[in-house]
Amino acid sequence: MLTLDEIYRAAYVLRNVIRRTDMILAPNLGSDCSVYLKTENLQVTGSFKVRGAAFKISKLTEEERARGVIACSAGNHAQGVALAAAKNDIRSLICLPDGAPISKVEATKRYGAEVCLVPGVYDDAYNKALELRDEKGYTFIHPFDDEDVIAGQGTIGLEIFEQLPDVDAVVVPIGGGGLISGIAYAVKQLDPGVKVYGVQAAGAPGMVQSLADDKVVRLDGVHTIADGIAVKQPGELPFAVCRDFVDEVVTVSDDEIAAAILALIEQQKLITEGAGAASVAAVMFGKVPVKGRKVCCILSGGNIDVSILSRVIERGLLKSGRTLSIQVELVDKPGQLKLVADVLSKEGANITLTHHEKATEDIDITGTYLRITMETKNFEHIARIERALTEAGLRFKTF
Repeated sequence: MLTLDEIYRAAYVLRNVIRRTDMILAPNLGSDCSVYLKTENLQVTGSFKVRGAAFKISKLTEEERARGVIACSAGNHAQGVALAAAKNDIRSLICLPDGAPISKVEATKRYGAEVCLVPGVYDDAYNKALELRDEKGYTFIHPFDDEDVIAGQGTIGLEIFEQLPDVDAVVVPIGGGGLISGIAYAVKQLDPGVKVYGVQAAGAPGMVQSLADDKVVRLDGVHTIADGIAVKQPGELPFAVCRDFVDEVVTVSDDEIAAAILALIEQQKLITEGAGAASVAAVMFGKVPVKGRKVCCILSGGNIDVSILSRVIERGLLKSGRTLSIQVELVDKPGQLKLVADVLSKEGANITLTHHEKATEDIDITGTYLRITMETKNFEHIARIERALTEAGLRFKTF
């Protein structure tokens, strides 16, 4: 059984393995609450996962160590298992979805593990890992449905109270549920009055559905930029803990996650992956009731693939009102471009892209379309620009 004593034991075992990550005040991320960030994105391997993996491996018998270990992962658990196994001279084989970020795959190899890429998502990698476990006799290190792994993740809960004793609420990303179950159990044992909120991607709401149906539910599919929490089915143990100790589980959209990633980069100089920013997205967009409270957001990981970071930032700019694209319908005569440019210049918009199009099927023979993309400050700025264009007699649409 999961106990607070076992979580304290995990903290003792992990003291020379993990980093005690900082708790950072982020005054600009919540307009009506005090936001603090638990920076597990700066953890060894770039994710909280090393806590649970290392504690589980520390409890293996000599026979189990000799046979080696196997795990499945979207990337972060893989690195945690690989590092913990390497420190103990244990062979490790990791099954990852073939769509896992390249950075996570290569990092797993660098930590000393063998990698098996499996077509599909996390759950497909899980099935392949079980198949190889039975075939080769490896010890399986589950990423979330294991009491020792959950106890390891629960050490974050102990650190929260050491670093922020008067915390009112903790917001935690959820994939399979190992992180939130460990944190929620520790937090509620130490202070039952502290609220614990879980956050899932809208495209992967396995725990939300399971709690609603009061049983573990398997989704037909998942789709989200937050690959670290793209899990079809939560674990049985995490589900039971969440049902008893978590106050509420909400969802955030990919656009909201992208906006949170952007805010963390600009305001806190912190890089997080999609899963890591989900907790901040929930606070930024009012998904959890934390008004007037001191709230701790868990940044669960920072292993975002740099190849998609630019696309995520672009989506974040759109969600935050920091960019605007319009199509203006003009008469094809001198001075029309200057009219548009003057309006936008007066309103302080910074044009980044223009396209002037004269000959199309859906335009008058004397007309032309001007497509413009510009940098803006916020949604209020966008509203001012749109009013100014309308007052200038210009017909336009946003896209």
